[in-house]
Formats: sequence, structure tokens, C-alpha cells
Amino acid sequence: MLAEELARDRPMHRLLQGEVGSGKTVVALRAMLHVVDSGGQAALLAPTEVLAQQHYRTITAMLGDLAMGGMLGGNDIGTRVALVTGSQSAADKRRNLALATSGEAGIVIGTHALLQDKVAFADLALVVVDEQHRFGVEQRDVLRGKAARVPHTLVMTATPIPRTVAITAFGDLDTSTLSQLPSGRAEIKTFVVPATRPTWVQRVWERMAEEVAAGRQVYVVCPRVGDGSSGDDLTYWERAQAKQQAEEARARGDQVNPDDEDEKATAARLAEEARLRRAAASVVDTDAMLAEVPVLKGLRRAVLHGRLPAEERERIMTSFAAGEIDILVATTVIEVGVDVPNASLMVVLDADRFGISQLHQLRGRIGRGEHPSSCFLVCLADEGTPTRDRLEAVAATTDGFELAEVDLDQRGEGDVLGALQSGRSGGLALLRLREDSDLIELAREDARGLVDADPTLEGSPELLRYLRTYVDDQQADFVERG
Repeated sequence: MLAEELARDRPMHRLLQGEVGSGKTVVALRAMLHVVDSGGQAALLAPTEVLAQQHYRTITAMLGDLAMGGMLGGNDIGTRVALVTGSQSAADKRRNLALATSGEAGIVIGTHALLQDKVAFADLALVVVDEQHRFGVEQRDVLRGKAARVPHTLVMTATPIPRTVAITAFGDLDTSTLSQLPSGRAEIKTFVVPATRPTWVQRVWERMAEEVAAGRQVYVVCPRVGDGSSGDDLTYWERAQAKQQAEEARARGDQVNPDDEDEKATAARLAEEARLRRAAASVVDTDAMLAEVPVLKGLRRAVLHGRLPAEERERIMTSFAAGEIDILVATTVIEVGVDVPNASLMVVLDADRFGISQLHQLRGRIGRGEHPSSCFLVCLADEGTPTRDRLEAVAATTDGFELAEVDLDQRGEGDVLGALQSGRSGGLALLRLREDSDLIELAREDARGLVDADPTLEGSPELLRYLRTYVDDQQADFVERG
């Protein structure tokens, strides 16, 4: 199907969705090689340097001598694969940009660095966007704008954002689905753990120790880095303890009556509540705390976050992949592009601070080998709240497409005629995807039939007049760009 669409005059605009590890990169590579074989270039845009480097290593390994076009040992019908990231040395970046500009590099892989004005292509024919939800409409369009004519577009994701689901439903984005995982992938069980239950949290630490004792490895994910200098902020665990004490006080009937407080006491109470809400689990505090947990004593730990130099991040990930680190305490830099089959357990702290798509992507870092895996979502969210319901939904399934629908219900589809990627926008205010899916399907088929029979709508002057009145050029452009 992709080959047929790439051979047409009309640009392809397709979503490739599949679970983490389902083979999306292989499919994308086939599409890129099709374009290169026709004399064009393909660009693969990734949201992080870790993922861009992972794609570069994977693709060059799969191509072998075909990735060394024009080089000693390269294949005569091969091409070059270039990598462009923000942390590259000036010389490396200059060389790779020259390969893209001259056309010597048929495949160019990069991060947001590809969006810079100085990046140019000889003949950009295909744009592949990985982890599509991590880029805005305008960002994706910048790369497309570097082509002499509108290029083919392939976007990939494991969990489509609500706006993508909407565009797909309305027929403006064709969809291909990889529904199977590679054989040998392990089952992942997910549990929501209230941080106010000390015995539950203690069991999480024990499970970490058990996994390491069995020869496996663990991720601990935090929403922020921290620097150890926020003396007026409570750590995550102090906040959990304070919340536990407040719950116990309520259970005893120690209710605070605002009417009995003076202004000073009320201000102090509100300030303390705000402080409790503000602090989020950090890599720095969590690493220090884990060092004091008795069952984890002696285990090899390391921290990983975006503030570290690129070389240091690479060294730590290489050590973790080699089994030289037992517990990796990290921010979401490990969300994509990290493949360590021996990692079988993940603990996400302050899990309620992450969205559904992000949690699903994070969880995809485990279960990549033969060992059954577990993911613990540690949170302070109360039962029965929308936030807790979101976490329970993630725990209930590992189906990314099902989670995308939950995300759609909670966040709204955004504006398919504008840049807003979530929320209940006014662009199509009278339609709801879940409730009106049958109507939308009928309308889509009618619209396709009408346009196929009368592309200019000359035979439907009232419809043409309506479209010109209610859909302006900017909105139509957003539909085209996805």
C-alpha cells in the first residue's frame, strides 16, 4: 500500500500506528528506500537525540553496505545516511548538512535541529515523523516546507493524540496499523500505587530488589531533575507523608473549619497546601532517598536526565544496556529510543503528572525481552478523581489504541481546522467522535464520492458557497498539513 501511494502524483499523508516495538521503523525504512530508489531524499524527524541516534544506529545496521554509498566498502546502489542533532560538533554538523544539501545523503535523520533555517535538501520527497505526538502542527510543517514540492508524509506513533484520532476519523489522514508484536515479547502488568500507603511503597522497593537479585534491571522515572537546592520545597516523599497525615486527621474527624480561622491562619494553611501541591518527584531527591532504602543497599544506581552532557548520557545508557547499572533513575529522556531487553521493572513516581500517551510510551521501555515485566504508577491522586481514573485506565490495558480513545474522551479532540491539539474547540463543535462515529463515517463516504465525481464542486454550487464561507484558507491549510 505504501509503495502504491508513493508512486502516485498526489502526496501520501498516512499515519502508521503500532505498539512500541511492533516494527514501525522497518516499515518506514522500506518507504524511505522506495523514495531514494526514485532519486529523492527522505528525512526522519525524532523528538530526542537518544531516539535519533537509536534510529541512526538501527537503520545503518539494517542497511549494511547499502548505507555507505560513495564510500570505500559501500554498495554501488547504496546511499548515505546522515545524522543531524543539536549536540553534534560544528564540524560533524557541517559535514552532514552538506550531505543533505548535495543529495549525497538519501536518508537524513535528526531532531529539532532539522527544522533550522540553514538545513536544506536537494530533493526532499518523504518526511517521516516519529513519535508524532511530540511535535506540533507548525513544527511538522517546517520540515515539509523544505521540499521543492509537497512531499509525502508518514507519521508514526504508538498512541495517537486526540487530534490525530479526529483527523483520522474525518478521513484527512489515512491509517496503517501494525497490530502484532514481535514474538517473544513479555507480558507487562501495571499497578497503581498510592504514595500514602507506606506498606505498598515498601513492597515496590522490595520488588525492585527482587528483580535485581534475579539478574534484571529497573527504571525509576521522575517528572523533574531537581538540583538539591530547593530548601523551601518538600521532597516528594515528605509530601506523601504530609498527605497521609492529613488523611489520617480527616479520618479522626480533625476537620479544619475555615470559619474558625483568622486571616493569618488561613493564609498559612493555604500556603502550606500550595507547597504540598507544587513539589514533584525529582531525580536528585529520589536517588538520594533510594540510597537510604535498606533493601536497595549495595545496588548499582545511576541518574540520567537532559541536563547532562550528551557524551555523559550516552555513556550511562551504554553502561545500563551492558548490565553495569542495576537501577536507572531518570526523567523522561528514556521515553523513546531506549531498548534494554533485560529491564523488567519500571517505577513511575508522581505518575499523575504524566499524560496517558507518555505513560504508555514510558511503559514500553520494559517487556522488551523474555522476562515478565511490571510497571508501578506511584501517585498522590485520590480515588474517584479524573486523574486517578486516567492512571487506572493505563493500568487496565497495554493496548495503545484503546488508551488513545480514553485520552480522546478525557482531553477532547482539539481543532482539526486549526493548531490546537486537544480540548473542545469550536472548529467542529456539533460533532463528537465517539458519539457520532456512524454519522461521520457516512459523511466521509458521501464526501469522497462527491469529490471523485465532481472535484471542483461545480455541480454543487450551494455546498461550494458554504465551504468558502465557513472554511477559510488557513483552516483548509491545517487540514492539508495534519
